[in-house]
Amino acid sequence: MAELEMVTFTIIVDDIVYPDGRTAMALLGGGGPQTAFGAQVWTPQDKRIGLAAGIGSDFPGACREWLENMGIDTSGLLEWESPTLRAWQILEEDGRRTQVWRVNMGDDVWDMLKTPIERLPPPYQTAKTYHIGVHPSGRDVDFIHSLRSTGAQVVSVEVYTHALEIVTRSELKLWALVSAGHIFSPNEKEAASLVGPGSSMELIGRLAELGAEVVVLRRGHLGCIAHRADSGETWEVPAFHSVLKQKQEVEYNEQHDHVASNSRVVDPTGCGNTFCGGFLIGWWKTRDLLKAAVWGSVSASFS
Repeated sequence: MAELEMVTFTIIVDDIVYPDGRTAMALLGGGGPQTAFGAQVWTPQDKRIGLAAGIGSDFPGACREWLENMGIDTSGLLEWESPTLRAWQILEEDGRRTQVWRVNMGDDVWDMLKTPIERLPPPYQTAKTYHIGVHPSGRDVDFIHSLRSTGAQVVSVEVYTHALEIVTRSELKLWALVSAGHIFSPNEKEAASLVGPGSSMELIGRLAELGAEVVVLRRGHLGCIAHRADSGETWEVPAFHSVLKQKQEVEYNEQHDHVASNSRVVDPTGCGNTFCGGFLIGWWKTRDLLKAAVWGSVSASFS
């Protein structure tokens, strides 16, 4: 097996319900496939991206086929006796998304979402980089530490939901959630739920104070703000599809002719995960904060 540049975790099969009532069934979700795709965009085929997760015998063949066609290594997909995790994703016109589980949630679900590193094939235990989506409760801190203990060069941490109650700074330090990895990447709602409301830069400042080496604040259609705690270097990068749309509008006005637009947002599900995959690979390969943010934005535009 070729060496693995990155390993990411978690598969949930999504059944999406769009605001107009249309559905899209049995799509790869859970963040892991999207993150892997975002990294694979920038990765030669001889440097593989691995996806680790527990799956059931009912895992859709079309999902496995898509991963293999994308060149994503699937030897980290371990079959469990439980069914594959599956959920409805209900989208609203205002961007809200509600997840409704379609399987019974037991204690073994956490190991399916984040398969312990020691259970994975040997190449997965020596990957150059890792990305993991975590719960804001801090229950995943030990898992993050297990990834860092492999000697990985970069561990990227993404919060996949907001905290129900604002977490005090003392609790965050106790959990070491923010400082456990090298990169910490919440969206604005998730960041505010952890450290309290404030401007984008105030949120970033608080997260840096808590030990985050690199903070990447994801802002949806507004793009992102990336910040290095050691040097203070900060870049605000717009969403790539927004830049493309503006460029096309200028071309239209200049030419007074029809310009086909490829920037229409169809479904934002998973774009943040895809961004994280592109940013992680960009940061690891270049150590250039701006370039990494641009790579992440471009990856997200494909998703």
